[in-house]
Amino acid sequence: MDAGLPTFQQASIIDLIRYGGSLLNASGLTFGHSYDNALDESTQLVLHALHMPHDLSPVYGASRVTEDEMRRVFDLFRRRIDERMPAAYLTGEAWFAGLNFKSDSRALVPRSPIAELITTGFEPWLGDLEVERVLDLCTGSGCIAIATAHYQPNWDVLGIDVSDDALALAEENKERLQVANVKFAKSDLFENLQGEFFDLIVTNPPYVTNDETDALPPEYSHEPDLGLRAGDDGLDLALRILRDAPDHLTEHGVLICEVGEAERALSTLLPELPLAWVEFKVGQMGIFVARREDLAEHHASIRALADARD
Repeated sequence: MDAGLPTFQQASIIDLIRYGGSLLNASGLTFGHSYDNALDESTQLVLHALHMPHDLSPVYGASRVTEDEMRRVFDLFRRRIDERMPAAYLTGEAWFAGLNFKSDSRALVPRSPIAELITTGFEPWLGDLEVERVLDLCTGSGCIAIATAHYQPNWDVLGIDVSDDALALAEENKERLQVANVKFAKSDLFENLQGEFFDLIVTNPPYVTNDETDALPPEYSHEPDLGLRAGDDGLDLALRILRDAPDHLTEHGVLICEVGEAERALSTLLPELPLAWVEFKVGQMGIFVARREDLAEHHASIRALADARD
């Protein structure tokens, strides 16, 4: 083995996972890109290095690895620690809504709790609404658009992004997952969507404040700043979306938008706007549901706030 690497006598897969978990924990890393703890990340890295599926049966945990396999595993551990690169970028893949997406630095690592809404058909938020067309604003890797299209094959889904790099990755993921009822196009939010209407608009726009973005751990520096930064209160894009969404929603259309920690700022700015904040299995996650009629009713106050930032 190379100098500086620990020596294992006939190490097993579970030995490497346990060792990696301890090593990553001791290295002061930040977790949160698909996995929120060192042991799960170690599992991801080990199985990737060994070319094993992510759902490998525990029966194989005692299997011994070769010296070359061990070296590949340690190389990934080293890069995770030295470069502080998210594990998803090291393996080139991330799981979202039960689907395996290609992931690299062209777009944020897929990790939105909107995945839970997708797998449950966005219920109970749609009610009796008949959905034909769906828009995914700020699509990034395409994970929300593609997963929605996958689980709802009768819906036509359009994913929009301003980044050419992100759109290229989204197209690769469309091909990877063989989903036919989704398309991607370039637009700065609704700019190139004149005359287009949707029953459901779903969006996970940038919502991290400038101060928070500047203070993020090194792992986040590998992701595009464009996908994170959203002004002094994290609402620069969300307010534009709230302002313009009524012009692109059908009569009883629904907007679902993630604003994360900017939830408090939004509630303070627009206390009269009736937003339903979604409760997930792990609690509230800064995602609201708004109906077109409510957005139209409060359009004047929303527009004043959004226009002031243009």
